[in-house]
Amino acid sequence: MSRVALVTGATQGLGSALVEGLARRLGPDDTVYLTGRDPGRIDAAVAGMPVGRARVRGELFDVADPESAEHLAAQLLSRHGGIDVVIGNAYRRVGPDDDPREIIGEYAEVNNFGTTRLLRAFAPILRDDARLLVVASSLGTLHQLAPVLHNRFDAVASLDELDAQVAAWRDAVADGSARSGAWPGFVNIPSKIAQVAAVRVLAARRRESDRARGIRVAAVCPGMINTPTSALWWNVAAAPTPAEAAVALLDLALDPIDPAHYGQLVRAGKVLPWSPSAGAA
Repeated sequence: MSRVALVTGATQGLGSALVEGLARRLGPDDTVYLTGRDPGRIDAAVAGMPVGRARVRGELFDVADPESAEHLAAQLLSRHGGIDVVIGNAYRRVGPDDDPREIIGEYAEVNNFGTTRLLRAFAPILRDDARLLVVASSLGTLHQLAPVLHNRFDAVASLDELDAQVAAWRDAVADGSARSGAWPGFVNIPSKIAQVAAVRVLAARRRESDRARGIRVAAVCPGMINTPTSALWWNVAAAPTPAEAAVALLDLALDPIDPAHYGQLVRAGKVLPWSPSAGAA
């Protein structure tokens, strides 16, 4: 059976490198969907993609649109009968000069609610031995958060509950009350923690059935990457290029995977502990 892969946020940077790598490593009967929210940029990215073995197709997918994930999942289910690789990479960046109160609405909509929509829509159509990965960060662990806030992300039992916690954080940032609380000022930290928590919640509900079918669900940290977004915050001159950083993610998506990675945050093939007290559990 031919394989089907999809990458969100794929018109540039890491997302584009992931599409290129998938097209190179999959077979001539396989299809890789390069998705984004701007039709012109999607077309340009597909046209500029080096020739690989698999076919690359562009598809409109705005993760901030509440209906977009379910619509595309239904299309791909009808077209292919399921999907083999899903990599959630869509990201709304934040810069040092941005006022968190002004950007937090769109930021959470793309990075967090976009992630939970992706998981809800595509997890049900995963084929046997499929991979569902969310690109996150090593910042996405409870080590980065005040202990008083841990239960907001560690005690949730559903994606709906997690969305409610993210909405409460978003509102606190928007009205300025987060500044007087225990929340970190860098909004990327709670956002990445919530992304990893989303993967953990989904994995907890699917673990036994996924194990029987060979499906793997994980969050993945690509490490520091030399991109314009990272350069806003750090000196990335010596950091890997997107193509170099994509290799470990492609290995996780396509190669045999350690069962211990299931539901965890993985960086360079190793599990990053979720919490100070529970290790990687």
